[in-house]
Amino acid sequence: MKIDAAEIFKILGLDTRVRIIELLKTKGPLGVNEIAGAVGITPAAVSQHLKLLKHAGLVKSQRKGYWIPYSIDEAAMADCCGMLSNVCRCGCEATAEPIVIKLTDTSLGSLKKYEKRLRNELRIVRARIKEKQTKRK
Repeated sequence: MKIDAAEIFKILGLDTRVRIIELLKTKGPLGVNEIAGAVGITPAAVSQHLKLLKHAGLVKSQRKGYWIPYSIDEAAMADCCGMLSNVCRCGCEATAEPIVIKLTDTSLGSLKKYEKRLRNELRIVRARIKEKQTKRK
């Protein structure tokens, strides 16, 4: 089932859910109790937040015996970035490719690739700024 952008952004409108997403991005797959301890809420509350994040397709899980690790669905997160670009009103016309990095991979090579993509993105943004300034004159 495909969920629309407004519903995804509504789900992400709660700080706790954003913190859960950030935690899973930085720490990798975690169980409900680990998430609860890190975020500072009850496991029952975490389960309810994860249910909504799963419904939005942003989080996935796969049972491993009694443990159910939750992790980010990176493809869905990239789609989410694309949705945000499509509703953006900054004039960028959604031409920039969303940059998604797996923060668990912090090898030197991966970080250098990420830096190169960020520098390229910055170059594009600077060109757009210059273009907008030129049009104003």
